Amino acid sequence: MQTAILARHGESELSVRGAMNGDPGIACPLTDEGEAQARRLAETLQETQIDLCIVTEFARTRETADLALAGRDVPRLVVPELNDIRVGDFEGGPLEVYRAWARERSPVEVPPGGGDSRAGAAERYVRGFRVVLGRPEETVLVVAHSLPIRYLLLAAEGVTPRPFAEAVEYATPLRLERDELERAVGRLERWARRPAWAP
Repeated sequence: MQTAILARHGESELSVRGAMNGDPGIACPLTDEGEAQARRLAETLQETQIDLCIVTEFARTRETADLALAGRDVPRLVVPELNDIRVGDFEGGPLEVYRAWARERSPVEVPPGGGDSRAGAAERYVRGFRVVLGRPEETVLVVAHSLPIRYLLLAAEGVTPRPFAEAVEYATPLRLERDELERAVGRLERWARRPAWAP
């Protein structure tokens, strides 16, 4: 891989309601606006050669990829390590309730009912992005979720994860060259090994 193009999926039915969904087994299709966002992503990428598209186990990433790459013969690869964060008992509940809980907890605390700590999710994302780095294709489109992309972008800026992660815009391409991705993954990996919120 020489270039990674990262994009969050389009708006989904649960995200427009502000509901948490970290379980890929729960149906959560794109909204009409989410489909339109994915089509606009297609227009943005129409002049860009895409050699591989990586998605997660969530239907909303696959639907976005299908619309963004409509009419193009681009192979897909599912990388579960880039799945959205699992939130235990917060599944299906309001995003703001989870965020309020998360703001007051350490990065290693697991939510009630099981799931991922933020540090555990970061460690999983590192494994997922190492799959991206290991691919032989030159340009890889990664359609994933807000949190893995935000954590990677923060790391690319030399910033560690925070208790509150600002959402990434829907279906907007973000380009990282190989050396940028390698450095960001390395930073995120170091934080996941010794996680602490920045003062």
